[in-house]
Amino acid sequence: MAITEEAPPAAAEPTPPPKSEQPAPKGEGEGEGKGGDEQARHLNSPLLLTMLLLLTLLLQGPIRGALASLVMQSWMTVFVAVTVQALPFLVLGVLLSAAIAVFVPASFFARALPKNPALAVPVAGVAGAVLPGCECASVPVAGALVRRGVTPAAALAFLLSAPAINPVVLTATAVAFPRNPEMVLGRLVAGLLVACAMGWLWLRLGRADWLRPPARASYEGQGKGAAFWGSVRHDVMHAGGFLVIGAMAAATLKAVVPQEWLRAAAGNPVVSVLALAVLAVLLSICSEADAFVAASLSQFSLTARLAFLTVGPMIDLKLFAMQAGTFGRGFALRFAPATFALAVLVAVLTGAVLL
Repeated sequence: MAITEEAPPAAAEPTPPPKSEQPAPKGEGEGEGKGGDEQARHLNSPLLLTMLLLLTLLLQGPIRGALASLVMQSWMTVFVAVTVQALPFLVLGVLLSAAIAVFVPASFFARALPKNPALAVPVAGVAGAVLPGCECASVPVAGALVRRGVTPAAALAFLLSAPAINPVVLTATAVAFPRNPEMVLGRLVAGLLVACAMGWLWLRLGRADWLRPPARASYEGQGKGAAFWGSVRHDVMHAGGFLVIGAMAAATLKAVVPQEWLRAAAGNPVVSVLALAVLAVLLSICSEADAFVAASLSQFSLTARLAFLTVGPMIDLKLFAMQAGTFGRGFALRFAPATFALAVLVAVLTGAVLL
């Protein structure tokens, strides 16, 4: 007699949840959320701008009264004067810098420099005096030189001299100091001495493990035209922003800070030099424009303003960040303080002799 086993009862199929409770397909909810965020972002920007305009209209009476005050009129006069004077030199310097960085191959510098590192340093320093370039462009150019086998000491000398003593910078200094032509010679001598001294100092004390060579070219994968206009747009916006900040700081020092404080700082030779040297680091003004800011600080001596013009193109906040990103943080932490101290010392000695 065959024994048959009864099959277990089939499991009841689960009742599908209501349509409103069903989970959305993968990515659908996320897409809607992202779209909502983007839509909110696009809606918020015009809303904020509209609110700002309405607030300005509501407060136009107090704003007009504040701008009519003597302090604000003095502030606006200095700000506009510094900006208008400096802007043409800044644009010219950016155009020339971008052209050199994009159209002149780095191998040209490698072929032009002597094989002897000690001789290559002053040649690279003088090349910086001939070839225009702002500090934003000198760092990637120096990185390209190191990557193509140029001795680091010569590349560092070019990095310091190109933004400090190039023809555009010296012309701007002559325009900013029409009654003190010796400032042009002082800036040239001080900048070239610091650049060469730092190059030779690296030959003497520098170590290969302190310097991290850059891994790739600055304009790799781009056409010449795209790289040129991209560099121009970036440098104009970047350097222009720092120019505006510098002009605002100069106008504030001129119009807001009590004159007794400025006279007290300017009256002490040591304090005046250190104050303007630190100010140059903090303001981070493009070298094509810093002469006009220095000229507006008429309370300070020519030597103190020479320190401002010598330190600023060689080491400031943006340059420190660029040097750390290009050559490594360990390099920047050693190179920046040494450059600052040497630039201040050389500026004082040059000012004592020439000014």
